[in-house]
Amino acid sequence: MQEISLKSLAKPVTSLIMGSDYFHPARQEVVDSMLENYASVGGNTVDTAFIYSGGESEIAIGNWLDQGNRGRLNILTKGGHPNENGPTINESDIEEQLKRSLDRLKSDSVELYALHRDDPSLPVGQILEWLNSHVDAGLITSIGVSNWTTARIEEANSYAAAHGLQGIEFSSPNLSLAKAQEPYWKGCISADQSTIAWHENSGLPLFSWSSQARGFFTGLFSRDNFENQDLVRVFYNDDNWERYDRAGELAAQKGVSRIQIALAYVLNQRFPTAAIIGPKNKEEMESCGEGAEITLSKEETAWLDLLEA
Repeated sequence: MQEISLKSLAKPVTSLIMGSDYFHPARQEVVDSMLENYASVGGNTVDTAFIYSGGESEIAIGNWLDQGNRGRLNILTKGGHPNENGPTINESDIEEQLKRSLDRLKSDSVELYALHRDDPSLPVGQILEWLNSHVDAGLITSIGVSNWTTARIEEANSYAAAHGLQGIEFSSPNLSLAKAQEPYWKGCISADQSTIAWHENSGLPLFSWSSQARGFFTGLFSRDNFENQDLVRVFYNDDNWERYDRAGELAAQKGVSRIQIALAYVLNQRFPTAAIIGPKNKEEMESCGEGAEITLSKEETAWLDLLEA
């Protein structure tokens, strides 16, 4: 499996990152099994967040780590998601959420820490100062962001360079073969062609959530199936169905599945990418592992994305 090196991180991040939004200690055996299955296909990074399952995701991961597994995986957790009172991008909330996350994870530190949202009303330099204080304290190693605009990332890294601070080393928006016509969740950002061009130019790694478009390419959905209203709202349009058809055509040529081609699209960009995946069983995990090994040419990737006829 391919890996992505980050300047501040000792262990590179694998191109498949295990998602954990469904993890819960009430299903600890399932969690343990999925993390072992993930490691068996070569993965080494698990993604979680302060808010996932009301904190239960971090607790379940912490239970697995506490079984002598801490050194096996990079841990990526996130804070700063809005709550019922509004944004939580402030010094005290970030500190409190990080400390509670570490307590749940039964760990003194995490390798990767990202802010789940931005608050554009705040000076980006101030936010970086807060995050760097936790780097200096040894609580986090690599700083990232989720659902930030490329303009704010660029501004943040310019500030970091000017002030001798650690900058943003990865971004985590949605990137998938099916293009979101509106945000899946409020405040979320999906990578469009301008975002892709920015990452190609900057080389900043992108860790994609919903990398397989919430199951759009599984074959369980069709143009006349409107049962999943969220998929209909976000992904149902003529262009995405054309991408769906092209993914099926290319899959048939390569002897793989359509959803594996959709995963390969994310991992064959011209800049470092990783896909956050959410398999629920060993078969789905193995499918992701196989999809991560598919190589697509620049022309094939462009054709899938309707950039070539």
